[in-house]
Amino acid sequence: MNEKEIRASLLEAFLIKSTVKQKVYTNTLQTFKILKKVLKSLEKEYYGMIKEQVSPAAIPAFRERGPFEVEFEIGGDLLIFSMHSNVFEFDNNSPIIKSEYIQDDPLRSYCGMINIYNFLADSFKYHRDKDLGYLVARIFINKDNHFFVEGKRQTEENVKSFAIDTISPGVIRQIVETAIRYCIEFDLLVPPYDAVKLATVEQMQEKIIHSKMTTGKRLGFSFNSDDV
Repeated sequence: MNEKEIRASLLEAFLIKSTVKQKVYTNTLQTFKILKKVLKSLEKEYYGMIKEQVSPAAIPAFRERGPFEVEFEIGGDLLIFSMHSNVFEFDNNSPIIKSEYIQDDPLRSYCGMINIYNFLADSFKYHRDKDLGYLVARIFINKDNHFFVEGKRQTEENVKSFAIDTISPGVIRQIVETAIRYCIEFDLLVPPYDAVKLATVEQMQEKIIHSKMTTGKRLGFSFNSDDV
């Protein structure tokens, strides 16, 4: 292959990948728009169901934080849904890469990603910048608008589901409500005594002013991928 042919081959590969990545980005952005509609619908639905039973401070609330981030507050929990603007490829050792679905068309492995994080609502309310949040799920979407989700209590059949499932408002709602249910049941635990027995003067001064002692639902405990 001469230099001209090599250059032409490189340009062809670039054009193919660029086209695929743009399609993935478009699909991911559309999924994020569906996600926002689902969250708005849940806010209205939940409000109608519990407005007479809880204090105004506990009423579910949907808010947009920017073009790629939205939040859903329910009780003391804050779920942040964050769409990454880049497109990702999986590691060669990933079961996804080895699946028949990807082997038939390797370009299917390029995916956009939407992350779902769980924080304490008070962490943002009181500007406790050192508080911890947890990634509870993430959604991957490819050029064919197929998807799979991994995370707490989400489906475990990632490889199989990726080859079959396509994005729809119904599946997005199922993913979201699974994450919400997990976060509500994932309670704030008292940290081990030895993990918090020492404090600096600065920490105490900050605590007095802003209640800034580092807080997280499992501070001092392990938070592993196999926790359910």
